[in-house]
Amino acid sequence: MLYFKAKECRYTILKENTGCESRPYPLLRTDEGTETMRCVSPHHGRSFVVGRHEDGRYVVSKGNGLSYTQYAHLYTAEFGDNVWGLLLEKDAIRDFDLGMEIEALGIKTNRVEYVLRLEEPITLATGHVVYPVLLQYSVECPYRICDAPYMKREEIEAEVAKWQQFNVKGYDSATMIAADVLIGNLRTLHDHKILHNAIHFQNYTWALELLDFELACSLKHPYDDEQSNRVVKDLFSREIIQTYEVINHIAWCLGEPIDYRAIDELFASYHFSLQEMG
Repeated sequence: MLYFKAKECRYTILKENTGCESRPYPLLRTDEGTETMRCVSPHHGRSFVVGRHEDGRYVVSKGNGLSYTQYAHLYTAEFGDNVWGLLLEKDAIRDFDLGMEIEALGIKTNRVEYVLRLEEPITLATGHVVYPVLLQYSVECPYRICDAPYMKREEIEAEVAKWQQFNVKGYDSATMIAADVLIGNLRTLHDHKILHNAIHFQNYTWALELLDFELACSLKHPYDDEQSNRVVKDLFSREIIQTYEVINHIAWCLGEPIDYRAIDELFASYHFSLQEMG
């Protein structure tokens, strides 16, 4: 992990999970700050570990600034007010709302806690003023599957050992345990007409927590424009392939041989027919 200085800012709570006991962490990266944030790998460009709960869960905050360059944020004018290092308010709110909905379905995921707007104006090159918005959540493991190159082997092994709690079918392979969890997650999402729209080894932790819902949609939280909602039904099937890719990546990280026939049969048991896609 790398450590970064940050300052505590005045803030407004835009969203709050009343079921959590965490306090807000209204932090913004600055070299003159007196607070500290940690970034676990280069993959976490704007996300930092900012605290830890008594039960061991890590508190993560997203949108606090870049974890590289001497600047806390960079504006490229590509996407309106979307600034590298920061988070759009609408994306933070969608991530929060879908996170609450998905956790309620019993899927293992991050526990969203707050959406905070920092009362710290930032003037863009266009002259437009934006206010940083943070999504705060907690996880059992701050490392994602993609972070394997930046973890100690014993850290990975310690997380994988915990997967036995999910091994109700008696698998001999850690990869098969993970596959059962991930495919089961996908079945639950699709049964409830929820499109994650970003299933990737960057969006699963080594505790098998599914993260990042800013691109997701559901019947309760559809997209804002009609055209995007029309194409949603055509995007569900690709998430089968994306889930398979995460499983394959896990096997390679663990150095385990992967039984593709067994994985295919597991997909079929959850009513995902790869044969129909072949």
